[in-house]
Amino acid sequence: MEKTWRWFGKKDKITLETLRQIGVEGIVSALHDIPNGQVWGLEAVNDYKNYIEGYGLRWSVVESLPVSEAIKYGGGDRDFLIENYIASLENLGKAGLTTVCYNFMPVLDWARTDLFHQWEDGSSSLYFDKAKFAYFEIHILKRKGAENDYTQEILQKVEELKNTLTEEDNNHLIDSVIVKTQGFVNGNIKEGDLNPVEKFNNLLALYDGIDKNQLRENLRYFLEKIMPVCEKWSIRMCVHPDDPPFALLGLPRIVTNEEDIDWFLNAVDNPHNGLTFCAGSLSANLDNDVPKLARKFAHRTKFVHLRSTNVFDNGDFIEAHHLGGRGKLIDVIRVFEKENPDLPMRIDHGRLLTEDIDKGYNPGYSFLGRMLALGQIDGVMAAVQNEMARENQSFSSSIINDQS
Repeated sequence: MEKTWRWFGKKDKITLETLRQIGVEGIVSALHDIPNGQVWGLEAVNDYKNYIEGYGLRWSVVESLPVSEAIKYGGGDRDFLIENYIASLENLGKAGLTTVCYNFMPVLDWARTDLFHQWEDGSSSLYFDKAKFAYFEIHILKRKGAENDYTQEILQKVEELKNTLTEEDNNHLIDSVIVKTQGFVNGNIKEGDLNPVEKFNNLLALYDGIDKNQLRENLRYFLEKIMPVCEKWSIRMCVHPDDPPFALLGLPRIVTNEEDIDWFLNAVDNPHNGLTFCAGSLSANLDNDVPKLARKFAHRTKFVHLRSTNVFDNGDFIEAHHLGGRGKLIDVIRVFEKENPDLPMRIDHGRLLTEDIDKGYNPGYSFLGRMLALGQIDGVMAAVQNEMARENQSFSSSIINDQS
């Protein structure tokens, strides 16, 4: 697989020169300065592509060309926004950019309650605390009926949190859930926005009455509209699994497990409609066997995210070591190296190591933690490729011996 790296543009503190020096081959990026719903012009696309290529790298994956909320909930302007999306795809195709990662998650791009959960060695990882998220829904957002989505055990913990969390803690939770995890990826809310809770609740209200079936149909509608331009320019669309892969905030989730993936691939059964196989997101669902899913969907996967999680009995989960956890990345790598080896791959959500603290990196996207993970994954890929070479050599030798 091609070794790629998510890069956040010319303002990224990590330089392309450095990335090339550590073995990165391709860049995963987007035109982050263009607001959601606006057309990506051909000149802007080519300028960005040429800048990346000037450092001996290639712009391998567009992650992401954001899907506007009105497309997801089926608003009155969705056809206009889809036409803009098609125009952007056309310009990407003309520039030779043919892999586009996107998601169809309502409102939140991804969710964590703690961006700096400490490990014993002093490093930190992203963490999802289910009780703390329930507290956020019930006592900060004050979402009507939120308590009905949680067990009595979780609700008891929520009451304990209500009696212990301070206003500062509340503000930190707001910042973690709906500001810092969203703003740097073309999110709906960004640093410095006033009244983020009110704005967030207004976004949630747009999905009143939208259930799983309706959201699925809205995804089908979107995909059917864009497939002609994808066919014209050989663009591979690859949806990212929901993160986390279960319902939140009363919103439906439609890319969480085997049945969900089967549905959207069959709903628009076109080779240009594919999957971003994120082992981390899928591993956070205890019902998912991640290597099994990799084997089943390898032929429809267009892009691979390699990370892993540890999931606890109470529903909490944390980013795991890249060689451990439920993602079983060694097995996943073995599947893709054998079944679809030309895919772009990027490591994801590395730990924050001491030397990277206060560097201002986006949550989950520190330099040293990802470089460590890339080194680990590169070693696994080399070992798997060596296994395959030995197997092929053994097979060839057996044929020669049989013939003689």
